Amino acid sequence: MARVLFVCLHNAGRSQMSRALFERAAEGRHEAESAGTTPGERLHPEVVEVMSELGLDLSGQVPKKLTRELAERADVVVTMGCGDECPYIPGKRYLDWDLPDPKGRPLEEVRATRDEIARRVAALVEELGAT
Repeated sequence: MARVLFVCLHNAGRSQMSRALFERAAEGRHEAESAGTTPGERLHPEVVEVMSELGLDLSGQVPKKLTRELAERADVVVTMGCGDECPYIPGKRYLDWDLPDPKGRPLEEVRATRDEIARRVAALVEELGAT
């Protein structure tokens, strides 16, 4: 079982969508967490809305602060826009997904970001396999 940590700036959009989509795609074969370098107060409402369209309820999620311990537990760290603020742990596999921040964007753009995350998550789950 692999552990994946999804990190963005506020843990209020991209990383939350990634975690939820990864958990659904992995079907219990792998684990995921998400965090932000400077967590927001709540998830972006447009993110909650587009995820609910897929039957994923993020309304109860609270942004979480990225800690070194979270990064150390992960086998794969996926960063999205946190730049140099993300801790570097030697021996960890890092992926950087260049995705737009969904905050304040029209729903069709947030859906496009969600769908791109879903595509990347599916590829990552397939790559990690059933181990």
